[in-house]
Amino acid sequence: MRRTWQTIPLLFIISIVTFALMTLAPGDPIAMFQNPEGVNNADSLETLREDLGLNDPIYVQYLKWLKLVVVEGNMGYSFADGRPVVEMILERIPATLILMGTAITLSFLIAIPIGIFSAVRKYSAADNLFTFLSFLGISIPSFFLALMAILLFSLKWSIFPVSGMRGDHTDGFNFFDITYHLVLPATVLAFGLIASLSRFMRSSMLEVINQDFIRTARAKGVSERKVIMKHAFRNALLPIITLVGLQLPSLLGGALIIETIFAWPGMGRLAIDSIFNRDYQVIMGITMFGSLLVVIGNLLSDVLYAVVDPRIQYGKNG
Repeated sequence: MRRTWQTIPLLFIISIVTFALMTLAPGDPIAMFQNPEGVNNADSLETLREDLGLNDPIYVQYLKWLKLVVVEGNMGYSFADGRPVVEMILERIPATLILMGTAITLSFLIAIPIGIFSAVRKYSAADNLFTFLSFLGISIPSFFLALMAILLFSLKWSIFPVSGMRGDHTDGFNFFDITYHLVLPATVLAFGLIASLSRFMRSSMLEVINQDFIRTARAKGVSERKVIMKHAFRNALLPIITLVGLQLPSLLGGALIIETIFAWPGMGRLAIDSIFNRDYQVIMGITMFGSLLVVIGNLLSDVLYAVVDPRIQYGKNG
């Protein structure tokens, strides 16, 4: 509960910084209403600017936005099409959560066994191979990997679709169709996280394996499998839980890039469109939703500490 209350001033500070950077950046939302042929009605544009409150000082614009959020529970309306920002985000957030959730699940399912195997078979040929692949995964930018994946698996071999979340002739929710479209973007998004998680898992396991209680368990005749999976693995998970909480912001930023490249209908595409249109209300809404997801993710990491390690008990000793 204490950590939950601490998120309120944190989100407040994030909103101030984001609003200031957004309004001070070059560009103007009114530009989207200008005639592309150069024939503009200056009076009409000025009236529109006044109606949208863009002539007000920055702090006045922020206070108006804050009033909408706190008092009315509303994040305003899009400058582009006049739709409620909350409605636009709620339409897109399921697709983003599906993409991020699948990427995180893939990362754990692949990275943790690789990290354990590399630690148990330290300096073996397989360990050296996984080390090389992990450094490669950390080094390759996600946008380059996405373009190469489209080039090979969509254009050259036609195994997976190039873009979208479902087929042209598919209506409603179709699990197999969505999964088929999800393979490439989720794999690309998970690739960098797999690389970093596997390296941290390896180093964490190596540190635990060399501790006294592991040697004691082996001396008592406990099987090697039980020593690794029951004693070492559980203690090595604590740093990994911390890492996952810290990786959420970069994972969300990577989802923005991946969604744009694969035309995935999530918050990433909405954010890119809003940035180009200088749609301040939508940008603020997406930033706050993203910040809330990151805060919740870090809060869940704290809760998982107590699940993995019963010695950790919050609230009893401050």
